[in-house]
Amino acid sequence: MHRLIEKGLMFGNLVRVDSSVLVERYNRALTHLTGKKTGLDVFHIDISGYSPEIGDELDDPLYLNHHGVNRQFILLSTDQMHAPLLNAKFSTSRGILRQFIEENRSELFALTAFDVVAGELVNSVYLADTPARLFDIRQIKVEADTTNETIATAAKLGTLIDRFKTEPDAWHDDVLIAQMIGMAKRTGDVMRNPVNVRQMSFLQENYWTDHFGGMYIFRGVAHPAAIVARDKAEIGTLPIDHVFDFRDRTAIAKFLEMNDLVESIVDARGVDATAILQQKMDFIVMSVAATMDEDLTGARRHDLRRLGRQYAQLLPAEWQGLAELVRWAENHGPWPKITSEHPCYFYTLRAKNHADADLVNMLLAELTPLDIRQLFICHKEVFYRAYATWPDEKKTYVADFLEREYQVDKAGTRAALFGHEAGMEEMPVPRQPDLITRVGPWGAVRPRGR
Repeated sequence: MHRLIEKGLMFGNLVRVDSSVLVERYNRALTHLTGKKTGLDVFHIDISGYSPEIGDELDDPLYLNHHGVNRQFILLSTDQMHAPLLNAKFSTSRGILRQFIEENRSELFALTAFDVVAGELVNSVYLADTPARLFDIRQIKVEADTTNETIATAAKLGTLIDRFKTEPDAWHDDVLIAQMIGMAKRTGDVMRNPVNVRQMSFLQENYWTDHFGGMYIFRGVAHPAAIVARDKAEIGTLPIDHVFDFRDRTAIAKFLEMNDLVESIVDARGVDATAILQQKMDFIVMSVAATMDEDLTGARRHDLRRLGRQYAQLLPAEWQGLAELVRWAENHGPWPKITSEHPCYFYTLRAKNHADADLVNMLLAELTPLDIRQLFICHKEVFYRAYATWPDEKKTYVADFLEREYQVDKAGTRAALFGHEAGMEEMPVPRQPDLITRVGPWGAVRPRGR
């Protein structure tokens, strides 16, 4: 993985922790959450405060994510908002953390100026020991406070201040006054500078999870289904209408179509469909050439075309189908009949503009593993695992290509490929509305006839 790290394609944008004050605060929070400490003086952290160096030190890549279910976090700075989330077990976790930091930025900035904020993404499941248990996860709550419980203390102080203002004999209550003075020493003036981090909760309807080999759960669509990377027979019975695995290509295609989740790249507006399809073909040629021990250092499109001609008989059905589609798009051939069973089918799709576009593009990336660019952009967890198995020739080409063609203009590349989406590294998560928002000030109004 050293190529990826050197080029900023792995562990990029992590926050460096190198001051004794911040290390001490981190250890205070780490002990508070896990009972552990680090002996490192310098390390890097992601948006959740997880450090790959500390993970190696503790021999525990899940030291802030016990059983991979309830993610804990340590915030030393609001700058962590721009960092990635490593070892993600749920596709929604980074989006939740980012939204929490964004909506409480000024409060968290003030708190982290003199302390560290620690917390957890809490749900009702503590151990996902069976695939069916994952369906018990419906809502994620963010719980956070400083290690000195500044937020909780400020809330208590606010209650005492209200008592002091409203109770007629409060001026003579020495115990009440002493309590307020003691709390104010810890929180500061909460009247002028309120310490009020908003309580937030998020619906967990449609998401990907890394558990059990990888599962895509779609509950918030018209036709719900779960799509699993492993053999569905190994997963067992799930509490959802339909379960597909990656071999159920026609069923997955029908699911995506019935829920209006995808569109053909050729029909999409604002994209150069031919250029996108040709690039996918280049990636397939590169994969074939790598298996033949070809030196791909510095290889460009004309080199890949030469290699494509050289290994034409080895090019798989994915390449052949895309080539037919390109010929049609350039008005040089008939309309190709590409059904969902054709190996190139999912290579011709992208997500439509909807709330779950990132999740759908993540699924499509895993269904089209030869498109190394989409796999890297949309599904880094699967990309890194695949990368570790590739021959050196392919690793070199992919690392060089991503540095040259993607790193220099991430937003431009994503816009060219996906058009409408804001950025594949975000995963916006629907907020759980408060009670009044959900049912109105007069209570729930039921439709007639129910």
